[in-house]
Amino acid sequence: QVQLVESGGGSVQAGGSLRLSCAASGDTDSSDCMGWFRQAPGKEREGVAGTPRDSRTSYADSVKGRFTISKDNAKNTLYLQMNSLKPEDTAMYYCAYKRGSCWGTYCSGGYCGAKRSEYNYWGQGAQVTVSS
Repeated sequence: QVQLVESGGGSVQAGGSLRLSCAASGDTDSSDCMGWFRQAPGKEREGVAGTPRDSRTSYADSVKGRFTISKDNAKNTLYLQMNSLKPEDTAMYYCAYKRGSCWGTYCSGGYCGAKRSEYNYWGQGAQVTVSS
């Protein structure tokens, strides 16, 4: 079993920054796959940032150039640095964990990596609200 605890969400004005953290514990392996998704009310959960290849990252077209995904393997913690936030970034953000590699050919809207259905564990969600 793997536990994912998210932190760092909150409210911020447009143009501001936030950093989300996702700490993994339990039966974890640093080589396993992790990524970020988000879901706004009435919308589908979409991939935001992923790591489809070793030393490579991918981002949804809507956040490319503003968001950065990173991982501290020693702390087993995934991060999402969000800069130049826009009101349309308002959503619940979820980190996800999948046993095994992120390697794959799935891509959608700029995000590349594991499909939503392939992830085995999910964080509790972190609300991000961006005001205009």
